Amino acid sequence: MSETFDRRNLLRGATAACLASAWISAAPSQGVLAGEFSERDQPQEDPRKLAENKAKVEWPYWDEEEAKNLLQVLNSGKWGRTSGGKFLREFEATFSERMKAKYCLATSSGTTALLTSLGALGVGPGDEVILPPYTFVATFNSITSSYALPIFVDSDLETFQIDTTKIDAKINERTKVLMPVHIGGSVADLDALTKIGKDRRVPVIEDACQAPFAEWRGTPVGTHGLGGCFSFQASKNITSGEGGAILTNNEDFANRCYNFHTPGGGKAAPSQGRGANYRLTEFQAGLLLAQMTRSEAQAKRREENATHLSQLLSEIPGIHPAKLTKGSTRSAWHLYMFRYDKTKFGDRSRAVFVKELASHGISASTGYTSLDRSTHVLALASNPHYQKIYGKKRMEEWTEENRCPINDRLCEEAIWFTQNKLLGTKQDMEKIAQAIRKIQSTKT
Repeated sequence: MSETFDRRNLLRGATAACLASAWISAAPSQGVLAGEFSERDQPQEDPRKLAENKAKVEWPYWDEEEAKNLLQVLNSGKWGRTSGGKFLREFEATFSERMKAKYCLATSSGTTALLTSLGALGVGPGDEVILPPYTFVATFNSITSSYALPIFVDSDLETFQIDTTKIDAKINERTKVLMPVHIGGSVADLDALTKIGKDRRVPVIEDACQAPFAEWRGTPVGTHGLGGCFSFQASKNITSGEGGAILTNNEDFANRCYNFHTPGGGKAAPSQGRGANYRLTEFQAGLLLAQMTRSEAQAKRREENATHLSQLLSEIPGIHPAKLTKGSTRSAWHLYMFRYDKTKFGDRSRAVFVKELASHGISASTGYTSLDRSTHVLALASNPHYQKIYGKKRMEEWTEENRCPINDRLCEEAIWFTQNKLLGTKQDMEKIAQAIRKIQSTKT
């Protein structure tokens, strides 16, 4: 094909291509940029290099590879799993090989990957699933969608991960699954989790939605327990707008997941009489294959910049970068997380500190609020279906048992930078540290 591609258009003129172009052009235009600094702070570099770097830290990032794959899917007329296209199978093979897993099942989202995993295990009313409170609400929702009871285990302040020393006390005969979350792309203590799971005979499903390419003792996450779930939502390190995947080394579990995620099943595994339609499309798979072509280079850039930034911020009183769990050999750095001590910044509130960062051209987020205290979670106690299944008294007790004081403190102190900020330059990381030092030296 002789037509020329660019980053905002697939083709000009042809009706079919215009449809594809419209899809791509719908991406947000105001991304969070690693180089978002005021003009006077910009280094005196070649303007062409500055423009090139800015383009590479916009998110999502794409080029002609995504455009080519989308157009191939469009012209093939094979757009879904059942149509016999090639991209979905290729992505599953590529991702499983990259993550050193025997089996990969692509799904419509990270949430549906979690739903599929729990469905394959037959989780339902009366069962309990253990999870951390420092996570996106989708982890919680995947449990309640099966009318199981979510059981929160408090966070570790320094790593932001689930405190594995507090898990065993929460396990009982109703515990069906341990669902740790590799929050921010860093890895929860998988040695402790897999040991607890083995000792107590409870399967571990890793919520690795933020952690593609993260590693524990040199092995990618996702297969240290029975399986792992990943997300390719718009903010993720590789993205197709929405999308997800399940990894496992267990053939029976892989088959059960396949049968749950597609109407009528089809694999050699017993039916539970339950299922759904959580399939990824060929379009999304085409995007993901293109994203994979640059994923390792981006992962290395994030890692280098995160390491440099941590060295710089660790020298600033009152700034505490999240520590990697011992045993973690690689973080995905979906988030760069740190804690902020206002007493070292003239008692500036966290909100004021974040606002002052923004004035230096550095966007940041205060992250999650206490999930276990949220209106959404607390509403479960008065849900009529839950009261029917567990009883009103048990749901009242559940509300009190789920209190996580360490996580409350974490939610009051945490600040994040998103993954694409780590795709900038070493100088960008130094500007972040310089800005924080300047704020600290300025009186409120």
